[in-house]
Amino acid sequence: MKKIENAKIVGKKVIVRCDFNVPMKDNVIQDDTRIVESIKTLKYVISRAKKVIILSHMGRIKKLEDLKENSLLPVCKRLSELLNQNITFCKYDEDINEILSKNDVIMLENTRYFDIDGNKESNNDINLAKYFASFGDIFINDAFGVCHRSAASNCGICEFLPSYMGFLMEKELTNLDLVRNNPKKPFSIILGGSKVSDKIGVISNLIDKADKLIIVGAMAFTFLKAKGLEVGKSLVDIDNIEYAKNLLANYSDKIILPNDIYTAKEFNNKSIKELKKVEDIKKDDIGLDIGPDTIKIINENIQYSKTIFLNGPAGAFEFSNFSYGTKELFRIISQVNANTIIGGGDSAYAAVKFGYKDSFSHISTGGGASLEYLEGKDLPALKYVCE
Repeated sequence: MKKIENAKIVGKKVIVRCDFNVPMKDNVIQDDTRIVESIKTLKYVISRAKKVIILSHMGRIKKLEDLKENSLLPVCKRLSELLNQNITFCKYDEDINEILSKNDVIMLENTRYFDIDGNKESNNDINLAKYFASFGDIFINDAFGVCHRSAASNCGICEFLPSYMGFLMEKELTNLDLVRNNPKKPFSIILGGSKVSDKIGVISNLIDKADKLIIVGAMAFTFLKAKGLEVGKSLVDIDNIEYAKNLLANYSDKIILPNDIYTAKEFNNKSIKELKKVEDIKKDDIGLDIGPDTIKIINENIQYSKTIFLNGPAGAFEFSNFSYGTKELFRIISQVNANTIIGGGDSAYAAVKFGYKDSFSHISTGGGASLEYLEGKDLPALKYVCE
């Protein structure tokens, strides 16, 4: 690994790529975890470098209306508060070099603003990468959440500057390697969320290492349907029913599915919920959460685990009426004496939302990146900082 401590940044202009793609509503940050996680790297660089230039993306930019909704200005203000230091925000129509000459720490506007003109950021346009690189002498990549994407601000820029990983990037890789390489056994995987297709790579790469594969959330209904059970109007990944059948046939001794479900007639928080055994689901039912008996079975199966990896919620946790399973899952995992890794995305957001931010060994800041890394893939941005 090309660690930040090995970078000769004293007296240099240093570009730090962070992942500040945080959830926003009406320009108000809903969860600042990714910003908080960047603080260690930024403090280290700011205390040593001559100048610091912060880059990040935010959301997706497809049309002009997306620009205003995805500005990094609220992030810049929050970061200034956390660092207790003024950070100057720069728009791309300003003289950035002039601003940099008068300020020690600046943040550039959303790098994906350049996607409005031919997806230059997302397509790793070499001229855009050179433009970003022109502001600094050294590049620090701390944006684990997008290291599976090849963009101008995280990959292309490395073609022009000496590149190293930040503390967050190092922490992510160190903890995910506890799952990816030789996990301490017994090793339990708990997968939730909606689509089986999103998790096939992880399952295929880790199933032979795992002692238990526990399927919850909407994913479970694809497997229950593969077993021939009625799942009503529950979400099913039709394209992967056959995959689920084959997995059940080959790994029946490892796979655990829900045996009781909270159902409703409508997909909303006000819908009356009813606890049912999976065999009793009706054609007009929607499965929205796992029940207490399922939690009990999961608890019994993970008690002696030494490594637990969770990705995806156990139900429609965004509805308070159907958040029981996700909350209980976090509770029982937090009580196990094991390396407990939460694989980013919705499960990471839910863990923070329900008060479990400090209850696990590691909560990843990158959902898609963590999954692809655990699939065994070579992530584009890592080749520049892992040589």
